[in-house]
Amino acid sequence: MFTFDVITVNHQGQQISKVTKQAQYFRENLGNGGFLDMVAIPGGKFWMGSPDTEPERWDNEGPQHPAIVPSFHIGKYPITQAQYEAVMGKNPSYFKGADLPVERVRWGNAVKFCEILAAKTGKAYRLPSEAEWEYACRAGTTTPFHFGDSNTTDLANYDGRYMDGNKLTGPYGQKTTPVGSFPPNAFGLYDMHGQVWEWCQDRWHGNYHHAPTDGSAWETGGVPGVRVRRGGAWFFDAAGCRCAYRLGIFLGVRGYGFGFRVALRYTNN
Repeated sequence: MFTFDVITVNHQGQQISKVTKQAQYFRENLGNGGFLDMVAIPGGKFWMGSPDTEPERWDNEGPQHPAIVPSFHIGKYPITQAQYEAVMGKNPSYFKGADLPVERVRWGNAVKFCEILAAKTGKAYRLPSEAEWEYACRAGTTTPFHFGDSNTTDLANYDGRYMDGNKLTGPYGQKTTPVGSFPPNAFGLYDMHGQVWEWCQDRWHGNYHHAPTDGSAWETGGVPGVRVRRGGAWFFDAAGCRCAYRLGIFLGVRGYGFGFRVALRYTNN
């Protein structure tokens, strides 16, 4: 178990509360001196997508619908360069640093990481489904960001030069930052907003009509060769870092802001 503080802000991005919470996790030995912290996420029901009234929303974030997500584990942080190198034996990142998130990762490389890790540990590591990702990001909240209605560069790594409605402007760091540099959400997860885009398992669909409601990945239909990414990135604006914001991108593309985190359903291991 680990302890952490959860921040909530008002419409102006000013802190209005700080609550101490705890979360269960286990630590996976990756070998080569690497470790991976996997946080336990309790199952539950949530409203996936954004309401029509949310500022800066896109039509592909709807229709908002209820989804039931079974209990699972997900990485406390995006996969770091040290973790990626421990498993894959190489580091494709542009911004070098052991505790920086790995980037310039194609969807297939992220899947391969999960497959190698699964073979090494005997656990069914995989990319999270889009529903799992949003459920984990929201951590019981319904606001555009897990800390409230507004985003600031004190709370997430994104390009703060853009004004997006009530999402405040701020500095632009122009690069990734060490994982865990910003406050976590109520599940104890870090860097869910900004930092690097995170690949999900799902194929890209232009809306949620006929989407699964059981938390599983949507791997039928959609656009062949295009997968979902979530969370925004260090070079993106605040609105693109919202809990509900989603993009589809060809699985062979990689960039300075393409990373991932891994998931795992509860097992007896």
